Amino acid sequence: MPHPGWSTFRFEGIGTQWEISTPDSLVDAVRRELLGTVAEYDKTWSRFRPDSLVSGLSRYAGRIILPGHAVGLQEVYSALYRLSGGAMTPLIGSSLERLGYDATYALTPSGSPLPPPRWEDVLDWEGTELAAKEPVVLDIGAAGKGQLVDLLGKQLLQRGHTDFLVDGSGDMLHAGKHPVTVALEHPYNPRQAIGTVELDNSALCASASNRRTWGDGLHHVLDGVTGKPVHTTVATWTMAASALVADGVATALFMVEPAALEEEFEFSWLTVSSSGAAAFSTGFEGRLFT
Repeated sequence: MPHPGWSTFRFEGIGTQWEISTPDSLVDAVRRELLGTVAEYDKTWSRFRPDSLVSGLSRYAGRIILPGHAVGLQEVYSALYRLSGGAMTPLIGSSLERLGYDATYALTPSGSPLPPPRWEDVLDWEGTELAAKEPVVLDIGAAGKGQLVDLLGKQLLQRGHTDFLVDGSGDMLHAGKHPVTVALEHPYNPRQAIGTVELDNSALCASASNRRTWGDGLHHVLDGVTGKPVHTTVATWTMAASALVADGVATALFMVEPAALEEEFEFSWLTVSSSGAAAFSTGFEGRLFT
């Protein structure tokens, strides 16, 4: 939670709630800049709006030029795709749509789960250049919100705000001299916490299968190899220097053992399995309730 007395700027963007807390209230010009960054990110990446840059690729093959931040996003996705054996992929959108999580929020499956196409078969993505050999449904939600958290944090620093907490519905980035204590939401009861962690000049991101659920056993964390929801893990938390890495790795932990991810990413972690068992790294300096 932000410190008592801090000012909080609340708004909605990319389909979720945001809070930016600072010691002093943000001036209107800075607020407009932040909202503009969120709006541009949504217009670039959203698969839920027909006028987004990437949505055109769901209707026809082609090539698009992405903003500069796409370089970092591609690097993280490429590594996680390789480390997960294709289980974590930006092409998972077609599998989500088939299960009912589409632009109309039908939430009614149109058939049994199907895996998305393989990255190497249909997609060429190098930095800001992305080409699809056939129509594809891109969904970068597994790491995109974390990257947007980072972009907003960078914007605050550029405007002279060195103390802040950016909170995109649980994906957080903290900066400054005053650490904050964050509650870890219970995966089966959002009104309860299973513990707390101190956030001090780093990012904390979470992924949970209870966040977006519909139907019988259907949720938004899918295995890109099978197109099916993952049921062995129910919640993950990760801490890293950037929210982009923390967010991407938090999703990847549903499909990949931590040791494999630790070979290429620096982060600490906590996972809760479907049996209720918790596991965590030595660097995850939190407190779990008994």
